[in-house]
Amino acid sequence: MKTLRIGSGAGYSGDRIEPAVELAEKGGIRYLVFECLAERTIAIAQQARMKDPKAGFDPLLAARMEACLPVCRKNGVRIVTNMGAANPAAGAEKIGEVARRLGIGGLKIAAVTGDDVLEVIRAGDSRIEETGESSAALRDRMVSANAYLGAECLVEALRNGADVVITGRVADPALFTAPAIFEFGWDMSDWDRMGQATVMGHLLECAGQITGGYFADPGRKDVPGLARLGFPIAEVREDGVFVVTKVPGSGGMVTLATCKEQLLYEIHDPSSYVTPDVVADFTGVRMAPAGADRVEVSGGKGKPRTESLKVSIGCLDGWIGEGQISYGGPGAVARGKLALEIVAERLKLTGVQFDEIRCDLIGVDSLHRDRLSAGHDPYEVRVRVAGRTKSMAEAVRIGNEVETLYTNGPAGGAGAWKAAREVVAMVSTLIPRSLVNPSIRYEVT
Repeated sequence: MKTLRIGSGAGYSGDRIEPAVELAEKGGIRYLVFECLAERTIAIAQQARMKDPKAGFDPLLAARMEACLPVCRKNGVRIVTNMGAANPAAGAEKIGEVARRLGIGGLKIAAVTGDDVLEVIRAGDSRIEETGESSAALRDRMVSANAYLGAECLVEALRNGADVVITGRVADPALFTAPAIFEFGWDMSDWDRMGQATVMGHLLECAGQITGGYFADPGRKDVPGLARLGFPIAEVREDGVFVVTKVPGSGGMVTLATCKEQLLYEIHDPSSYVTPDVVADFTGVRMAPAGADRVEVSGGKGKPRTESLKVSIGCLDGWIGEGQISYGGPGAVARGKLALEIVAERLKLTGVQFDEIRCDLIGVDSLHRDRLSAGHDPYEVRVRVAGRTKSMAEAVRIGNEVETLYTNGPAGGAGAWKAAREVVAMVSTLIPRSLVNPSIRYEVT
């Protein structure tokens, strides 16, 4: 039976680059996928595009292409990625520039656009899923609105001979399912096949997480070679069953445990995992060892896709001012608590206006407040004060008050740091598919 090898070259925007090169060189893969978009990433990219029409794609796009294009071209590996972020067309142009600089001719690059539905959302009145309020209430604060596209346009681009496909907002699994749909000629209305393919995409989308990253817990779950973690490969059969593996000799491991943890990652209802292509059902998934660093996966199913698409909306939501300082040695916790008391009183005395405030001792109460703190005091603590404000000026004042602890607070304060930044919040809504019109633009070097 025909088999297709797909490699996962990145699980987020700032991921390591060398494991992807290793996949292209030694993985025997046909496709290399870079999944680099988080929810907030595209909103931040849209802000960059507003300042510069040629910006808005992933900041590491050129570096990844410079490292991977030559070996991918040499070994006949095609690239699929969402590093286009808020500006896939400009990202395609950048890839073309890199290819020409490297002397790579005849490279066909496809930019998939149409996920940007900001004007559609601004003109409409849809329901915000998290709050139930109308999107109209956010209209003046919106900076981005992007619909989750499915695999269809990616399949078309591959069918038309694209060596590199770059997109904006696409459902993460679709980046991986598209090559298999194209290569095997799968019917996209075969819902069980699409459900099984979505299992494959979901397992690979976070790259090193399934090979032992975000898994290791010394003494409980030991993982070898994390400093040179190998990224995963899916060996996909024509019937949809696949094996998860990695390059022999690379760091990390592929086991039933790493695969099961990743299957459950970011899943709400495992019987109804909604994507643009299918409502996947993970409840029947079966995993079995298939050799060293090899796990076979089967049993994914699916139901018909929905008539709506999810849209992630990025909107401005005030500012955060933050300050930090460390205390060490005997009595560090007591001095840290005193520092927090001083800052809290100072914010009142000087009239700093904030909507929300957090005062933490990192390592003592910053995650679980005082519910789990017990036993001996730590030898060192980090004070952190962060507040949400309506203006940059007020945010700056919060960090300034922490910094003044250097000479106006408890003994031994060191390593003070402060910052103020604008908050981009993310909410979501649903819109009819008919309002989203994807398109593809091609460039050849």
